[in-house]
Amino acid sequence: MNRAARAFWIGSPGRGEVRDVVLPDPAKDEVVVRSLYSGVSRGTETLVFRGGVPENQHAVMRAPFQEGDFPAPVKYGYLNVGLVEEGPADLVGRTVFCLYPHQTRYVVPATAVTPVPDSVPAARAVLAGTVETAVNALWDARPLVGDRIAVVGGGMVGCSVAALLARFPGVRVQLVDADPARAEVAEALGVGFASPADALGDCDLVVHASATEQGLTRSLELLTAEGTVLELSWYGDRQVSLPLGEAFHSRRLVIRSSQVGTVSPARANRSYADRLALALELLADPALDALVTGESAFEELPEVMPRLASGEIPALCHRVRYSASA
Repeated sequence: MNRAARAFWIGSPGRGEVRDVVLPDPAKDEVVVRSLYSGVSRGTETLVFRGGVPENQHAVMRAPFQEGDFPAPVKYGYLNVGLVEEGPADLVGRTVFCLYPHQTRYVVPATAVTPVPDSVPAARAVLAGTVETAVNALWDARPLVGDRIAVVGGGMVGCSVAALLARFPGVRVQLVDADPARAEVAEALGVGFASPADALGDCDLVVHASATEQGLTRSLELLTAEGTVLELSWYGDRQVSLPLGEAFHSRRLVIRSSQVGTVSPARANRSYADRLALALELLADPALDALVTGESAFEELPEVMPRLASGEIPALCHRVRYSASA
């Protein structure tokens, strides 16, 4: 079996490179996976690529199979779909999802991979990690039938949340983003769309995922009295100012954080594996294909990542494809 592989590394902030890797022989409880696709989580991964992880968050931000340390050199990523080439008989030949960086082949414990349901195409399964974040966010938010909800920030996470909320009965869901091109994505997901200035107010819940000070301020403005902003944005090393004077206290508004690193206390009886398996089941919906807005070959990553980080490529999820001979 081919033990050679190639991996994408951030050599220094803002500069990527492909390195050769020699894989170890797998132990009896490990699998060898050949990558089919991986996904670039544009918000977090481009922040890592730019070297923007604060020093006091280096431990918290480590990916499960990260190599190296922030800011660089570091091998980072967590949206990988591949084919099991070696391992336990019940996994060989299966398409699986793994929280692994961008690498052509890899060896991990069998417990680290989750089989992709037959109803979910491998190319769509790269969204599993982001949909898992959305599942956890909605466990934290606990929306109710008939709620008026805005999702501010039409990036990968915000659109995933909006896609799941579209399935809730009786809710009014509006995706809010400054980019009018997100209207097409909102339509594909079955939710309304508005610019920040035109967004509908009187919301019971606003999910904020724009990672901007302006977006969070607007989220507070859209709330009804005693409404809640669920904050999903990751700001890295940036400081954020908020208008917590004005009517913040008199209207008894709430800002609550949510982070996928911990299973929501509202579902403390569920494991990380349960949450990921649910996310993969939800990906049977073809509407979620709208979240994949670009694709390139693995070998192109050193040129593509700077363009994603600068916004030259305005992607939601950017998919990376691997050749069959990798």
